[in-house]
Amino acid sequence: MAQRYTKSNLPQKDCVVCGRPFEWRRKWKDCWDEVRYCSDRCRRRRSSVSQLGEE
Repeated sequence: MAQRYTKSNLPQKDCVVCGRPFEWRRKWKDCWDEVRYCSDRCRRRRSSVSQLGEE
């Protein structure tokens, strides 16, 4: 059975791109371990951020 979370006790991660913390969402319940970005905007910007670090 899947682990149940209460709103006051949601797990958090830091976004790889912007570094902001984001909380677990119901739509991520099956793939929470694979989630790396807080939003679609950060997911789209991932390549531009990695290129800036390589210069």
